[in-house]
Amino acid sequence: MNPCEYHIPVLLTPSVDGLNIRQSGVYVDVTLGGGGHSHEVFNRLGPEGHLFSFDQDEDAIRQVGLEAEQAEGKATWTLVRSNFRYLKNWMRYYGVEAIDGLLADLGVSSHHFDVGERGFSFRADAPLDMRMNRQGGITAADVVNAYSAEQLTSVFRLYGELKQASRLANSIVKARAGKELRQTGELAELLAPMLGRDREKKDLARAFQALRIEVNHEMDALRDMLLAATELLRPGGRLVVIAYHSLEDRMVKNLIRAGNIEGEVVQDIYGHVTAPFVQVGKPIAPDADEIARNPRSRSARLRIAEKRENRS
Repeated sequence: MNPCEYHIPVLLTPSVDGLNIRQSGVYVDVTLGGGGHSHEVFNRLGPEGHLFSFDQDEDAIRQVGLEAEQAEGKATWTLVRSNFRYLKNWMRYYGVEAIDGLLADLGVSSHHFDVGERGFSFRADAPLDMRMNRQGGITAADVVNAYSAEQLTSVFRLYGELKQASRLANSIVKARAGKELRQTGELAELLAPMLGRDREKKDLARAFQALRIEVNHEMDALRDMLLAATELLRPGGRLVVIAYHSLEDRMVKNLIRAGNIEGEVVQDIYGHVTAPFVQVGKPIAPDADEIARNPRSRSARLRIAEKRENRS
């Protein structure tokens, strides 16, 4: 299967170009998805190169697995079925002390939205699941039916940046008192009247996004992965991240600018900022042609950074 049939890779050429690939280098794609970015990285490596591709979704691993196994006479391609927050542990497991580049295409793949039964979208009526790893963990239904009004308000406000967070949370608590909410259609029907007509679909998407982030602990995982990447990247190595909402983008920007997730600039005794990265170029947004090919890229923002040389 062509990877583009499963998931259309966003900003494919500029993101892989941003890795500045060495043919004999070690690279990590922490978001395999349909394999679009991984294929492009792999095709640019020589026989001594090594690519590690992470995904916690069995659908993604199954889709790309056979191709990786049959890639003889080329670079080595290792698939890792795991959340990318465990990047450091897996690199230690494989005996990798340093990597030359890491690429992350955050959020969910187009495949997740297209397969209604996964419950990521309100476009199809399906169980409120939203787990990227369906082997365990809480579902969106668990969040909706068990969280307090205060907890739900926090989720919608923090991860969805919704002004109506409190109203949405209270309506859920009131509705579930009569019957548990188990379907995406039920939830969308309940929330829609509290959203402005001109922004109904956008705000519904934000509400579903907020639940998805909570279910998958996405912000905690991103924090862990970025800190691990900071340790693993060798001097001159590249960090390439495609973010889709302000929470992700802010965390990546803070790391590049200040060297920490919080964005607190720290200077040494000589007044030098202690950030381990230097930004390469300006953030890249998709152009009209990219958006026409892949509407998912509309809110994408690509940041590229290079690991600084060690200062003596």
